[in-house]
Amino acid sequence: MARYTGAVCKLCRREGQKLFLKGERCYTDKCGVARRSYAPGQHGQDRKKTSEYGLQLRAKQKARRFYGVLEGQFRNYFAAAEAKPGMTGENLLRLLEQRFDNVVYRLGFASSHAQARQLVLHGHFTINGHKTDIPSYSLKVGDVVAFKETSRSNEIIKSIVDANGSRPVPKWLDSDKTAFQGKVVSLPNREEIDLSVEEHLIVELYSK
Repeated sequence: MARYTGAVCKLCRREGQKLFLKGERCYTDKCGVARRSYAPGQHGQDRKKTSEYGLQLRAKQKARRFYGVLEGQFRNYFAAAEAKPGMTGENLLRLLEQRFDNVVYRLGFASSHAQARQLVLHGHFTINGHKTDIPSYSLKVGDVVAFKETSRSNEIIKSIVDANGSRPVPKWLDSDKTAFQGKVVSLPNREEIDLSVEEHLIVELYSK
């Protein structure tokens, strides 16, 4: 499947905020947003006015880039969110949060969504004791995510877990880094989703 392979710091700069796409680098002075807070490109510093459609598009792009999903995937998530009872915007973010690679990232087992996706694809994790290498797999309440026994002794894996040991874990997850595992204890509420995006703008965009 196609993936974006360009400079990810440009994506954060385009959205005007840190999306933590480069992991640890985003917390240092080398962060692209910290060094150049304006949009990339020749006219990046000249952009001032944004139309209603532009605001809606930016909200959608911000969410899509944060979770690392393609346009087609994102539309499918929106369709699934729309079919569920409740608020479509919150349903959409909840579905994205339940992705396997996002849960790995939220548990502190990876420095970025991209790294989490790579670790999942390389077969380093199990779900409820069964090896799973599908980043888009949707986790449910009660599911236990754990590193494989053979991966726990890997020095690179240990360094990744140690580097992210102090990062806060959302309340809907329970992380036990000493045991190299975590559990989904509930579905995330909107206030527990750490993403500054106005999801109602996404709904407006797709409702046209």
